[in-house]
Amino acid sequence: MSPFWIVLIVIAVIALFLVFMYNGLVRLRNMVDEAWNQISVQLKRRHDLIPNLVNAVKGYMEFEQTTLTRVVEARNAAVTAQQQGPAGAAQSAQAENFLTGALRQLFALVENYPQLKANENVMQLQEELTTTENQIGFSRQHYNSTVREYNTSIQTYPNALLAGIFGFRGRDYFQIAEEDTAVPQVDLSLKT
Repeated sequence: MSPFWIVLIVIAVIALFLVFMYNGLVRLRNMVDEAWNQISVQLKRRHDLIPNLVNAVKGYMEFEQTTLTRVVEARNAAVTAQQQGPAGAAQSAQAENFLTGALRQLFALVENYPQLKANENVMQLQEELTTTENQIGFSRQHYNSTVREYNTSIQTYPNALLAGIFGFRGRDYFQIAEEDTAVPQVDLSLKT
C-alpha cells in the first residue's frame, strides 16, 4: 500500500472521528433545548393560570391588593425572563422563585378567608397550580440532568477542543432559591 493511501485513510479516520464528536455535541445541545422547552410549556401553563386565580380571589380580598399586585408583577417578570430561553435559565429561575414566594403569600392569605376556601373555582385553580408545580419540578430535574451531561461533554477532552472551536458554551442550571432548599424546622414538643 502506498504512503498516499495510508495518509488518506488516516485523514479519513480523523475526519470521521471529528464528525462523530461534533454530531454528539449537537445532539446534546438539542437535548438541552428540548428539556428547556418542556420547562417552558409548564411555566407558560403556570403563568396562564395565575390571572384566573387573581381574578377569582380579588373580589373577596379587597384589603389584600398589595399581595395581588405583587403576584401579578412577579408573574409578568417571570414571563419576560422565560422569553430569554435556555441561555437565561438563571434569570428565569430567579424570577420563578420570586413568583413562587408571591403565590405562597397569596395562598396563605386565602386561608384567612373561609368563603374563598369554600369557593370551588379557587380550589380548582389551586389544585391545577399544584399539579403544574409538580410537573415543573420534574421538568426542571430533567433539564438539569441534561445540562449536566452537556456541560460535562463540552468540558472533557477531546470534545473540549471541538466545543471551543464551534462555539458550544456551557448552560446554566435551573436552580431553586437557597431558602427553598433549607429543611423546615418542626417543633412537636408540648409547651405549657
